[in-house]
Amino acid sequence: MEFSLLNDEPVAGPGDDLLGTGRAARELAKLLHDSRAATPLTLAVDAGWGMGKSSLMRLVDAELQAREGVHTVWYNAWTSTGADALEGLIKSVLMRFDRRALRRALHRVSEQRALIGAVRAALTLVAGPLGIAAVVDRLWRDLSVDARSRNAMRDTLCQLTTDWAESTPYDTRRLLVVFVDDLDRCSEETVLAVCEAVKVYLDVPGLAFVIGCDRSALGPSGLLRDLSPAGSAFMEKIFQTSYRVPVPAAAEVRAYVDRCAERSGIQDLLGDHLAELIALRSARNPRRIKRLINGFGLECALNPVWESFSSEAVIRVLLLQQLYPEFYRVLLARDGADVHAAREFLRYRTARRVLSQPFAQPAEGTWPVAVSCLLAYDLVAPEPDRPEDWGTLLARLEEHLPTGFPELALDPNFVRLIEELMALTEVEDMVGQLQRGAPRLAADPVDGAPEPGSAVQPGSVRPPHAGMQILWIDDHPERNTQFVELLEAQGARVWVATDRDRAEHVLDATLIDLLVSDVQRGLDREAGLTDLGRWRESGRYRGPAVFFTSRTTPNREARAAALDAKVATSGALLFRYAEEAYEVSAS
Repeated sequence: MEFSLLNDEPVAGPGDDLLGTGRAARELAKLLHDSRAATPLTLAVDAGWGMGKSSLMRLVDAELQAREGVHTVWYNAWTSTGADALEGLIKSVLMRFDRRALRRALHRVSEQRALIGAVRAALTLVAGPLGIAAVVDRLWRDLSVDARSRNAMRDTLCQLTTDWAESTPYDTRRLLVVFVDDLDRCSEETVLAVCEAVKVYLDVPGLAFVIGCDRSALGPSGLLRDLSPAGSAFMEKIFQTSYRVPVPAAAEVRAYVDRCAERSGIQDLLGDHLAELIALRSARNPRRIKRLINGFGLECALNPVWESFSSEAVIRVLLLQQLYPEFYRVLLARDGADVHAAREFLRYRTARRVLSQPFAQPAEGTWPVAVSCLLAYDLVAPEPDRPEDWGTLLARLEEHLPTGFPELALDPNFVRLIEELMALTEVEDMVGQLQRGAPRLAADPVDGAPEPGSAVQPGSVRPPHAGMQILWIDDHPERNTQFVELLEAQGARVWVATDRDRAEHVLDATLIDLLVSDVQRGLDREAGLTDLGRWRESGRYRGPAVFFTSRTTPNREARAAALDAKVATSGALLFRYAEEAYEVSAS
């Protein structure tokens, strides 16, 4: 099999349109072309992450370039920061005007006595041999030199655009369409600067803006949630209309999966059944489909874990990894749970159905599952003649389950995916192999932890953890080797203990700056919490503490908070808490 990765770039033209969005692009291009007399106008291409905003905009651009009198320019807001976005966008527009139009506009502006000195300097440049980029830079400096000049900027740009639009060999006015992409990925300051440029300075006849963004991300509950009422009202005026990119139809997504599989070279390995599975479980998101196919090809080609398992198993696990990363992290956890997370979830879901309907007859075979689920967490079995207590039992059960299980139980796509996974005869061997063959936090093995030596910059007084004394307690220390090595490379001294007695020996002999602990050891689900509680009460250890675990539950989080301890589920969190403890120890 010759496998090649699919890139994540937007389509470059109609030939790359795998989702059939060409019709929408043609209609939007026609709308913009026919609305030139109604300019200025701003159209939002509205869609969530990975749903094809940029690709649609590229196709609209290609359609417009084939029309007489229409010019286009692209501006990626994500490449700018803050106030630079205002300057960058205005300059991008000015660069599309020819020198002759600039000269005529500047001559008219020169008649305004307030700007005559600045304009003369700019006219000298226009008349000279300098390129248009130098002219635009000088014009920007002269028009933005003070508040009075900025007040005249819109009039200047309006005259310039009108002159350019009307000096055309065509029967109709020229139109400049400005594409602004990735606005929803920018900082609040950049978003507001772009909107200021569009609405305050470039809101002139002859210009149309097409802005790609997820409007919900820019709304009151998103990036701009802290705007004043006046600011919110300003944002509402930016867009005259929006086109919400529709979710592709099922047949379109299925065809898209087939084309992507063919381009990547895995069509024979994927087959009809798995292609259909990807189409159904990817939320019809084109970017997610590409990532799944890339991941499938890479796993099959490079990861020896999958050699003895079917392609169907690989796809289902990758779907979990991509669509439900937090659950995937718990699935790979090896901190002593009696069953892996997929089986645990299905047991919980059965118990939930029974306990949430106390006055209904339980379905056949569900009552024993519900009882065993409660007993597994040392909870009492429900009494059939006291159904009013069942809701309380369910709430107590959920305190001992991984955070997120109740929400996942309401997600039919997740439930179906887990049921399909557990129906595979190879699932137990597969999960066991994943747990044995992956780092402790496989979905995010280090995730933000510094590489050895990377945080020691020239001129630093000392490494980030120099001299820090850390006690790490875990009955399986081999799981933490990479993290221990990173901490020691940063100057820390890490003492490793596998049980309470060894930990207490270190605590009695050494002044510890940070305690890192597992939660479950062997069959004791709360060993780490119990030990820290004892040491807090006796005064043996009162310093910062972190429980490092893939499995978080409401009960564990509440008990850790009561012990003034943190819970870290990733390398990034662990090292953040270590930095905080270091700052305390160094002060």
